[in-house]
Parts: sequence; structure tokens; C-alpha cells
Amino acid sequence: MRINRGFVCFILLLIGCKEDKPLPAELTSQTLPEEIINEQYGFNLDDYEVVSDTIRYGDSFGELMLKNHAEYPKILTITENYKDTFDVRKIRVGKPYVILKSKDSLPKAEVFIYENDRINFTVVDLRDSAVAYKDQKEVKYVEREASGVIETSLSDAILKEGIDYYITHELSEIYAWTIDFFRLQKGDKFKVIFKEKYINDSLYAGSEPIESAYFEHNGQPLYAFAYESDSLKNIIDYFDDEANNLRRTFLRAPVKFSRISSRYNLKRRIRYYGYRVRPHKGTDYAAPVGTPILATADGVVTESTRRRGNGRYVKIRHNGTYSTQYLHMRKQNVIRGDIVKQGDVIGWIGMTGNTAGPHVCYRFWRNGRQVDPLREELPAAEPLAEALRPEYFDFIDPKKFQLDCIAFPEPEEEQESEELLSLNQ
Repeated sequence: MRINRGFVCFILLLIGCKEDKPLPAELTSQTLPEEIINEQYGFNLDDYEVVSDTIRYGDSFGELMLKNHAEYPKILTITENYKDTFDVRKIRVGKPYVILKSKDSLPKAEVFIYENDRINFTVVDLRDSAVAYKDQKEVKYVEREASGVIETSLSDAILKEGIDYYITHELSEIYAWTIDFFRLQKGDKFKVIFKEKYINDSLYAGSEPIESAYFEHNGQPLYAFAYESDSLKNIIDYFDDEANNLRRTFLRAPVKFSRISSRYNLKRRIRYYGYRVRPHKGTDYAAPVGTPILATADGVVTESTRRRGNGRYVKIRHNGTYSTQYLHMRKQNVIRGDIVKQGDVIGWIGMTGNTAGPHVCYRFWRNGRQVDPLREELPAAEPLAEALRPEYFDFIDPKKFQLDCIAFPEPEEEQESEELLSLNQ
């Protein structure tokens, strides 16, 4: 008996994932937020019967379409011919969708709209010949200026001022090579200029990368301006007000948002060993088990193995001068001979080898000798080309003036005293 290949594909399509799993509370609602329903997607919703929901465990595109009386040949056309636009195997639990049905005695699905994210969506149009295409909602970009003063941490200062947490990540990335974020001081300050995205002028949809920034650390001002240094390669870097590249060839730390639990110390004494000198030639960054460990610079993996007190570890040779090593991993993500780029995940924090808690021991070699990376003058990346500098200075002049005009928030003590004064008056 000859089996129709399309029929087999269709049956597999209908099966989906039929596990009986409890549905998360946030997915039990039968409808999407009002702003999503009212979004037009290029269609007049008044012409249709509208079904809106989120993808649930066990749902498949074919099953959803059949349930809403779509025609089988059209479903098969989408499944087989539009994989690059809409791969039906990759719909995800929790993603919103809208089905537009005809207003007939037997309403049938004519349009399926799948929300890829808050801005981008995919349309499956079954009205005539079945087609699928990607589109996006109209987005308004609004420039925002913000500032903050650090009392406890950068993230707390960001959230206190009502700024998207994404900006915390952005700031830490921009200044990752020039500021030790494990040693921020109370009173350090920052200013940022960036754009926020809004759908329908009101629905917040996230932030764009920082355009200009100012960070005052230990009283030292540090400007940062996004600038396309190589238009052919579309490379955007951050440079200071003197056209120096803020990037370095090495990241300051191999783990994001952790803490230093033990520093490089050649005179360390440990009670367990009778207070004898046992040098610690690494810098320990404590973080939860499973936290990604990043390569601090480009290089070649020379070791990825397990050895006694080191536990699972990776060693990278960056050039003829520098090498780095990352100890106590739960698991490595690279093997010997791999070429890695700065920021690549090379493993995850664990507790293998001699360790009292989850951390990565980061070791740094210069000319074959272990040194303290926090005291090293790390080599800078390529500076801005001389030919581009006049144009760059013209570009940043108004941005620097704008940053300088942004005021810092007043300390809470001053705000309280002003409130009391106004009450007494």
C-alpha cells in the first residue's frame, strides 16, 4: 500500500506534544491583553470573528487550524512550502496568537497571526492561496535622558529611577574594560541617553542600545559615545571624549554580576594548613552553580580537562604574551583546539576540585608567569583612526553638551528636608 507523504506529515503535525503538564497560571487566561486584540496587524478586526489566546502544551498549528475549520490543503501548503517564514515545529508555549474567522454560519479560520515578540509577528493568510509572511507593528522611538547615583548597586540605582533593567546590562558592557564593577563606590554616578520603543504610542516595548553615557567612578569622569568606526563592516564601538576606544583586549571578569570572594594573594595564610603561607595565584568569582563562564579574550583552547584540585578547567592561549585559566567548572563547553571569541561561554560554574563553594578561579598569565589581572594594565583595542577623528568630534559635541546638561537626582536627605520645609510653610 502506498502511503501519501503529505498525509503522514499532516498526522505528525496534528500529534503535537500531548504531555499532561500543569498549565502555568499566566497561560490560563482565554484571551490576550486588550492592547494586543486591538492591534490591527493590517486587518480590520471588525470584519472577523476574533479568537485570541496563547500557545499551550500540546498545541500544534495544524490542530489549531482544523479546530477552527481551516481547509486541509491550505494547512499543508503552509507546513511544506513556508518553513523559512513560519516553521510550524517551532511555535512556543506561551506565545500569543490571534485567529481571524469568517462571519459565516460555520466560521472558518482565514488568518492566523503568531506573535514572535512584542513587535514582530508572522501572518498566515488562508483567504485565497495560502501564504505566510513576516511583519511588524508600527513602533515609535522616544529619546530618553536618565541619571542616577549609586547607593548600594548599579542595578538598584537603575531600577530606582524607573529605567529599563536592560540599561544595567548595557552600561556594564560599555564600561566592562575600564571600570571594575565589583568595586563601585557609594556616590558613583551615571547619565545615559537612549531610545525607548512604544507600540501605538503607549505600549512600552523595550529599549534600544545606549547612544551616549557618562559614568563618574571614584571622582573620575568617563564619557562613552556609540560610533560606527567601520562603515563597511557595520562595526559600532564606544569611544570616550578623546576618541579612545573603551574596549580592551581582555574583559575585567569572566562572570557577569558575581562577586569576588578571594583575591590574588601571594602571602595568603590558611588556618586549616596551620597558618602556613599558601599563595593564591587566582581571583575567585563566586556565583551560583550553572552561571556561564566567559572567555575574557579571543584565543585558542590549549587545555580542557580535569585535574585534582583544579577540578574541571579550561586554559586559553591568547597570544605569545597572555594566557588565562578557569577552574572548578561544573562542565566545559569547549575542547582543546577550539578557537574562542571574547565573551563566548566556555563552561559553567561548579564545585569540582578543591573548593568550599561555587565559584570560578580565574588565573592570568603574562609571559608564562601568573599575575594579578586586576592590577594589570590591559592592552587597549584599536583606537579610532586619525582620519575619522575630526568627524567624530563634530559628531559627539552636541551629545556631550546634552549629557553635561542632565542633572543628577537629589539625595534623599535633601528631598526630605525640602518636603518638610514646604509643609512648615
